[in-house]
Amino acid sequence: MKETAPAAPSADPARELPAREEFIIRGGRVLTMDPSLGEFDEADVHVRDGVIVAVGVGLQAPGVAAMDGRNTIVMPGFVDTHWHLWNSSLRALVRGDDAENGYFPVTLRVGPLFTPEDSFRSVRLGLAEGLASGITTVHNWSHNTRSPEHADAELRALHATGVRARFSYGWGQELPLTRTMDLEDLARVRREGLPGDGLLSLGAAVRTPVTNPRGAVPIEVIAAEFEGIRALGLPITMHARPGVVSVLEGHGLLGPDLQLVHPQGISVEERRLLAERRTTMSCSPVIEMLYAQATRGEIQFQELLEREVLQSLSVDSSAASANADFFNCMRALLWSHKQRFGSRVPLSPRRLLELATIDGARDLGIAELTGSLTPGKRADLILVRTTDPNIGPVIDPAFALVYSAQPSNVDTVIVDGRVLVREGRFTALDARQVMRDAEQSVHGLVSRSRAGQASGRRGE
Repeated sequence: MKETAPAAPSADPARELPAREEFIIRGGRVLTMDPSLGEFDEADVHVRDGVIVAVGVGLQAPGVAAMDGRNTIVMPGFVDTHWHLWNSSLRALVRGDDAENGYFPVTLRVGPLFTPEDSFRSVRLGLAEGLASGITTVHNWSHNTRSPEHADAELRALHATGVRARFSYGWGQELPLTRTMDLEDLARVRREGLPGDGLLSLGAAVRTPVTNPRGAVPIEVIAAEFEGIRALGLPITMHARPGVVSVLEGHGLLGPDLQLVHPQGISVEERRLLAERRTTMSCSPVIEMLYAQATRGEIQFQELLEREVLQSLSVDSSAASANADFFNCMRALLWSHKQRFGSRVPLSPRRLLELATIDGARDLGIAELTGSLTPGKRADLILVRTTDPNIGPVIDPAFALVYSAQPSNVDTVIVDGRVLVREGRFTALDARQVMRDAEQSVHGLVSRSRAGQASGRRGE
């Protein structure tokens, strides 16, 4: 079978990002997620040059353009804290936990075939879906950073889409377990700086030193990566397989600059260590319930909450979960919690909204910028319609968002004062072209994968 050449770089289907302007959102049901401000049944939000100027009832702003917020919930945009955006397009290929075509077999098989253009297209596809779901901040957990060109492609996609993001530089899927990630290129990205005007930040994703589907990485390799990353002053993130906390503590690697992912299989002593070391935890409840609960145990949100470990919410992989519905992330954690505790230990809709907004911003170290509608913060906010048949009528907005809302209810998405979605339609992204490019990329990957398998059979 003839191998199909990788697709040539496409013209970026993102038109120029809209300008930051001054406007006032009038008459919305405002959830500020700021305890000092509370919430309003009907209020206004004034934005100027990307900054929230004021929140309140009957704000005076003569001559300022008004946006109709009536019949909507106005709230901070969602903050995702762990998302493998590079494999968003592989949703076309992943088949649950199938032995041959499940998430891990597909990503291990196809990941090494990704070109930088494939990474760009897949990241951009995930970001488009995320914006439609009301996600304004993403943590791009890039564990297929195969080359400097791949890193630059993912950064280009983040910048072109206009989201707020941390890019956590990782490793290629084919990287030998005994070799460290490309610390030299991580330093290059740190040195050269990130594109844009402050919306992007840099971190590093590292492999786990305990057994997992890719194998266990020697702790000496992990320690060398931690040393190199910390010398650059960058935050670190790692998947928390059972036993990871104890291994990291035994080598002095836990700390407040470390975020672990997946709160499952953590012992009482390890929970104490996480609290003492101020290491944070990102929970991906859809994936954890769908795949991991049978092998790694129940989601230990409540146990970590009792230890005052800072937690947040994340999509994980829209290839594995089949979507990036952040409302569903809140619901999945609620379902898990209710299965475990019933009504004995309440988990309120408002607490889930905190996890999805301000706690996510705290986890990423950007709570001074986003996560609540506090005057002086950057204007990252969404408007969710309350008149759609699946959500209305609305009496309690927090309850409606957690129990009923869907991405289709997201009317307006604003990031750093730029309106990126208006009336459910992108203002800068060409969604059809994003889809066409992702589809072409996947077909090319499938062709190259089949060609490689055929070549391997001929060589046997």
